[in-house]
Amino acid sequence: MKSHLPLLDPLRFGTALGVAIFHQMFWSWAWVSIGVPGFEHYVAADVLYPSAAPFTWFGWVGVEIFFVISGYVIANSASQSSPAAFLLGRALRLYPAVWVCATATLLVLLVFGSGPASEFILPYIHAMLMVPKGVTGQWLDEVYWTLAAETAFYGLVFCAMLTKTITLRHLAWGLTVYSAIFNAVALLVLSCTTPSDLPYLVILMFRVPCAAFLLTHGCFFALGIWLFISANRQLTALEQVAVAVTCLSGAAEIYFFASFFLTSIPAISDQSALVPIMVWAAAVLLIAIAANRSRRSAGTASPEAPAYSRTLGLIAYPLYLTHNVIGTAIIRALVVSGLDATSALWIALGMLVLLCWFICARIEPAVRCAMMQALSQFGKLPERQPASRRRALARGLRLPLPVSVKVNVAAS
Repeated sequence: MKSHLPLLDPLRFGTALGVAIFHQMFWSWAWVSIGVPGFEHYVAADVLYPSAAPFTWFGWVGVEIFFVISGYVIANSASQSSPAAFLLGRALRLYPAVWVCATATLLVLLVFGSGPASEFILPYIHAMLMVPKGVTGQWLDEVYWTLAAETAFYGLVFCAMLTKTITLRHLAWGLTVYSAIFNAVALLVLSCTTPSDLPYLVILMFRVPCAAFLLTHGCFFALGIWLFISANRQLTALEQVAVAVTCLSGAAEIYFFASFFLTSIPAISDQSALVPIMVWAAAVLLIAIAANRSRRSAGTASPEAPAYSRTLGLIAYPLYLTHNVIGTAIIRALVVSGLDATSALWIALGMLVLLCWFICARIEPAVRCAMMQALSQFGKLPERQPASRRRALARGLRLPLPVSVKVNVAAS
């Protein structure tokens, strides 16, 4: 089975870097126009980059690209695992980085933050447990909202695996229809309203506070699953229609969020909402081409991805978790020391990449090993399945037929 696409690792790093540049060079000062700051305002560096706005304002679309990648990677993981091994693999992949990064973020907020220390405790606990904050709660860091969508998707996949009847194809169809209906209705409602109207803001609420419902983002995860299936077999005509629907639904979600930005932030009022759609579409096209090549080369030995490429993929997760609050604090310290804003920004990003390399190469493996040892003491590790069950992609890519239960956290 052709499963891993080497392209995904550098693409994943690129999306994290794009979101980081968006937060540091645009959102760090542009949020004033909307009046909805994230936690980074507690450690604000008070530096402005308005001249870079045309090139940085759409960096948030990296989240939508990452959701597509996640749909592909999780489908791959689910097709090769038993339910228990899948759940363990997700926990071993997500929790070590969250524990390290959330703790570091809390320390930065306690040192540099302007709010009371008690204000950060409950969000920190939520982050450590990866529990969504709820509509009226508060994140430890604004970027953690995407984990709510990710964990909701993982939960759907896990429940589907438990049923032993729902396949990846079924799940992709469900998310395709579910999200497409909402995004179509949202686009219709938003065409009759303005960003200051309540219906507009209610719909936008499903992007961040209510991300766990997957109403706006379900189409991106569905598209990732379809791309994974296409990497292993030719899609039927009806499935190709489903891919088109997910693409249109995803473009609609990006369009109405971009329109909200363009009409609410004067600095980018002359920009086009098509720009983030084109960036997202280009990334999806690259994944689709790679998936098609993977299917066509089935049965032939493919070269291993370079080690540095895999490392970039692993760095992306902690980079995403640390760039906002911790990155802003580094920029602030560098500016205070006398550096200009631009130099401070790029030095801070370089320092973050090195820090995140150390986290994923040294700290995460140690935490993961400790988790495995703790679980083995209680007999909670899943048993290894016999090789005779390696039929995950037969009969429509059924979920409950694992290729292997070996826990592989590096691939996802």
